[in-house]
Amino acid sequence: MKAKSSSAAADPETSFLEGQSGFYIRRLHQIAAALFMEHTADFGVTPIQFGVMMTAREHPEIDQRTLAQMVRFDTSTIGGVIDRLERRGLIRRNASPSDRRVRLLTLTEEGEKLLDQLIPHAIKARESVLEPLPAPQREAFLTMVKTLVDAHEAIGESGLSEAA
Repeated sequence: MKAKSSSAAADPETSFLEGQSGFYIRRLHQIAAALFMEHTADFGVTPIQFGVMMTAREHPEIDQRTLAQMVRFDTSTIGGVIDRLERRGLIRRNASPSDRRVRLLTLTEEGEKLLDQLIPHAIKARESVLEPLPAPQREAFLTMVKTLVDAHEAIGESGLSEAA
């Protein structure tokens, strides 16, 4: 049976994706990551590396598993991220005094300095993402996104890495 051709399928203004929230959420994530990389290019840090460093700063001596849960990445993926930060001398893994199998994470002095330099650029990246919205709507947008994430959090718990 021959499929019907539809001019609507070829028209991006009326395509099925036009009405799909997931398409726009994924696209906004791509844009946000690209803007972050643009604003922070001189530092060579990815958005997830930034998130790991900020979480390690805010929670000194955090274990790797808890950090992975906090940044919503699976433990094997976060291990690679931490490996790269450790090789750069930005984060240090220490054995837990109570359980030698557990690794506690600490930002190094170099990591602290880099983060201090990086934060203003990360803020500019966030502002660039939100800039098209009128100022009063920016906070409302973030509140709505957080509401959606919180409401659906359990769904994403089983697959914390991004699907390809």
